[in-house]
Amino acid sequence: MLRFLAAALLLTSLGAGRALAIDLDDVAALARAEAAAPYVPPREALPPELAGLDYDGLRDIRYRPERAIWAGLPFELQLFHLGRGLRSPVAIHEVAPGAAPGSRDVRELRYDPAAWDFGRHRFDRSGWTDLGHAGFRVHHALNTPDYKDELVVFLGASYFRALGRGQQYGLSARGLAIDTIGAPPGRTEEFPRFKAFWIERPAPDATRLVIHALLDSPRATGAYRFVVAPGTTTTLDVEARIFLRRGVEPLARLGIAPLTSMYLHGELQPQAVDFRPQVHDSDGLSIAADGEWLWRPLLNPKRPTATSFAVRRLEGFGLMQRDRRFAAYEDTEARYERRPSAWVEPLGDWGPGRVELLLLPTPDETEDNVVAYWTPEPTPAPGSELRFAWRVHWQGEAKALPPGAHAVQTRRGRSWAPPLPGETQFIVDFDGPALRALPRDARVEAVATPLLNARVIEANAYPHPYGGWRMQLRVQRIDAAAPLELRAFLRHGAQALTETWTPLLPPQD
Repeated sequence: MLRFLAAALLLTSLGAGRALAIDLDDVAALARAEAAAPYVPPREALPPELAGLDYDGLRDIRYRPERAIWAGLPFELQLFHLGRGLRSPVAIHEVAPGAAPGSRDVRELRYDPAAWDFGRHRFDRSGWTDLGHAGFRVHHALNTPDYKDELVVFLGASYFRALGRGQQYGLSARGLAIDTIGAPPGRTEEFPRFKAFWIERPAPDATRLVIHALLDSPRATGAYRFVVAPGTTTTLDVEARIFLRRGVEPLARLGIAPLTSMYLHGELQPQAVDFRPQVHDSDGLSIAADGEWLWRPLLNPKRPTATSFAVRRLEGFGLMQRDRRFAAYEDTEARYERRPSAWVEPLGDWGPGRVELLLLPTPDETEDNVVAYWTPEPTPAPGSELRFAWRVHWQGEAKALPPGAHAVQTRRGRSWAPPLPGETQFIVDFDGPALRALPRDARVEAVATPLLNARVIEANAYPHPYGGWRMQLRVQRIDAAAPLELRAFLRHGAQALTETWTPLLPPQD
């Protein structure tokens, strides 16, 4: 009864612009109450001059650094302005210790025009009311003690992204994905949004930052707790309580811990017209489950391509940027070698389910076209209440790898010999402790198994002159109009030395 009354108070106060939520239980009570009520779309009431901004025009509106919230504390807060595609305000609150022992005060961070530098814009702001904010970013002395870098950003729908030491923004994570694939005709993907945040004011010696968030969408609500711990590998611990609304259409897919990235071209799919050898935020999907490690190289397909991996017990998955050499990209501005990998570690047993990967075609590097997430099996029914916890590791040079050996690069194409009709040659380099420990004359076998529309013509393994071993496969596609899929690894006697490399090639056009 007390939780019900608290939820009613929170619901009323949120609409009035003041909220009293202070912990995950409070936000969960609010999310549960909202799930029992009809969905209310977010308001969009932007002044025309803000709604009409282009990308560069919105970037020209900047929060003044000298107005940073919590200036002088280990974590500082800056806000994002509404405009262009960011049309719905989110409520952002500070939670600070109260005057009474054990109490906490909550205040909403209201829109203040004086906190913004509008750059070249000369807006008439006399008619603007309390616009609200689009999102926020957290600054912290991540790389040097005398400068606070951006550490984590929450902006747009349920998107967030973070950085470890020496990294540069790349892929993003999301709070929840709904019907990314599998929706019936006429129904598109649903993008839940964080509509309110409660951020705990850090202590002068704080090494972590705690953020609570309320998620909302037509078919789900959610309460989230994020604990941000900066470092060489920055981690975000996520605790989520998800409430599926009753009386709505069943979900086709519920995506837990979704990741979103970009892949334009790379070693497996070179592009002759681009001077840069590779352009991507991630180069593969890595999965650890049921005692096996899998690696699926990414592609930029000509049409949407979805695949999934059934698992009984998930140990982790991630969209990884394994190649961290500047020479692999040769881009002095984008610095793709600094883009983080994001490794999702389940906290607790998530049970059976699937890791799903969606690849979309993209003509350039401005659009994310890769999505990966875990979906429970079976898909939860409307009215369900779910709890999940996970840790997202934003990794650089130190990244999640199998204990034996891993794929360093994947290449495709002919050498001196012309290919047979329908033939594809793969060159895969593996490296890691299990291979480095072998003598150069060890008998290493390339084990390749066709999964779909493939016939293995030849499979060889031999030492690489710069360390590790190289696998060379000649594979014939049986039907040019169908996708090709296989799996392969290196073996020494009865011992598997490497992760399982499992590419998927879309149909030939």
